[in-house]
Amino acid sequence: MSRIDQTKEFIPVRIAVLTVSDTRSLADDRSGDTLVERIAEAGHVLAARKILPDERDAIASQLRAWCVDDGIDVVISTGGTGLTGRDVTVEAHRDVYEKEIDAFGTVFTIVSMQKIGTSAVQSRATAGVALGTYLFALPGSPGACRDAWDEILVKQLDFRHRPCNFVEIMPRLDEHMRRK
Repeated sequence: MSRIDQTKEFIPVRIAVLTVSDTRSLADDRSGDTLVERIAEAGHVLAARKILPDERDAIASQLRAWCVDDGIDVVISTGGTGLTGRDVTVEAHRDVYEKEIDAFGTVFTIVSMQKIGTSAVQSRATAGVALGTYLFALPGSPGACRDAWDEILVKQLDFRHRPCNFVEIMPRLDEHMRRK
């Protein structure tokens, strides 16, 4: 079972939050606010925050820009993961990924099933890695952001989490790009 190894020191990561919405602003971005609050409570650093409309190229461009920013380790987007015609966040993420973290969507679905039952099938939450940066695409509801953070990300973004976590392998994410 998972646990926190209290003998290890916590390592804060730098996280960017991207809200994808045609209608939200910072004044009413409840999902983004939910993530920002949880990031701070966990001891991590909010490295950037932005709101973009549901435009695939703009989303992918922002993800790429944050992936090359040395001040950002993780990007969490919220919104645009559903099934409607304007929901293009998943496609934008996949345009950027070098590797997809397939099990993230599966685990998110399991967590969601406990909260919203079979409605969980409508989510296309996804995650991947690009240029040494973790990218997570979450649904746009505050509840989905809470569930993803509280049940998955708070643990996987904690270096002390055992038996393993995303932070401990961070230095090796871009090893294929280094000279030998």
